[in-house]
Amino acid sequence: MKTADRMQGVHRSYIREILKVTARPEIISFAGGLPHPDSFPADRVAAAAAKVFAEDGASALQYSTTEGYAPLRKWIADRYARQGLTVSPDDILITTGSQQALDMAGRALLNRCDAVAIERPGYLGAIQCFSMYGADFKPVNLLATGVDTDMLDDVLERTGAKVFYAVPNFQNPSGISYDASTRHRVAELMARHECMLVEDNPYGELRFLGEDVPPVRCHMQTPSILLGSFSKMVAPGMRLGWIYAPDGFMDSLVRAKQASDLHTATLTQSILYRYLVDNDVDAHIASIRDRYKRHRDIMVASIRDHFPEEVATTEPEGGMFLWCTLPDSVSAEEVFKEAIRNNVAFVPGKPFYVDGTDNTFRLNFSNASPEKIEEGIARLGKCLRHCLS
Repeated sequence: MKTADRMQGVHRSYIREILKVTARPEIISFAGGLPHPDSFPADRVAAAAAKVFAEDGASALQYSTTEGYAPLRKWIADRYARQGLTVSPDDILITTGSQQALDMAGRALLNRCDAVAIERPGYLGAIQCFSMYGADFKPVNLLATGVDTDMLDDVLERTGAKVFYAVPNFQNPSGISYDASTRHRVAELMARHECMLVEDNPYGELRFLGEDVPPVRCHMQTPSILLGSFSKMVAPGMRLGWIYAPDGFMDSLVRAKQASDLHTATLTQSILYRYLVDNDVDAHIASIRDRYKRHRDIMVASIRDHFPEEVATTEPEGGMFLWCTLPDSVSAEEVFKEAIRNNVAFVPGKPFYVDGTDNTFRLNFSNASPEKIEEGIARLGKCLRHCLS
């Protein structure tokens, strides 16, 4: 049977396929974008679940509204207020993970062949999602301070891109964050070129160095979309994210979601909300930050000890990833094969580009233990020296 044309340009998730290869226990994996399991508040979520069933079990097991559980939406809106954003709960749509939020945005915004500006390298999940709707990607380089705004200006001028998709905080895959001036400039360019910003912020709560910087949305004079997720601040298995959308756009998102799953699980939303209000969430997030800073510092130090000096790496101030760039003549795919033979894994950078670049790779520092980080980077350093020799 021939599948729909839209499926022809959509590939299986490269990272999910790599995770199959790295499932062997002897492999030290820096491949998946996985939070550390010790950070999951399992006992407190269990207590929240028990309380929900005891006090409101029938309602939690019933159908609900497409927009999501009203108290949870208010909690999100109140948290945005701490960042300087005035948000109504009516502007929030709860989604089944932030990947569904991307899908809803793509479904509601994009026609086939619409130009979409995207960071280079860009988030693989967004590339996969927007490919489903026939996006014509226009890559824009990342600098140490964020997106290259001069290049973004030129791309928007030449292509009339309808959407700019960006991850300004601890970007996946690079770990780069936009500085304040870059955020201001992006907001100006969105207004000048009448381009819709889709700002994805799954890692914003995970800053462990430097000062917090408000979302680009705080500087916007024109409508934009802001995505968020509970996967990194609580647990990914709950599959809960959200969209903060401008006036006049929510109806399109609601209709798009109703065509997909009617509403996100009422039970999960109720349990999460109970956990959030019964616990000190900020203290929990602070403990995650402390853990990830230790892991990041160990990985950065180990890289300095073991990687050839020809390999450049980012040193992020938060999030879960850092990014490595090889000499132009060296293929990350070939390094990956050598690494697997030596029982260490990472994600080659090629799938994060829409132009086939093959000399970069991503390392995750949040999931492995400090001991495995040190051993894995030492193994990887040997592989790199072999491949560069």
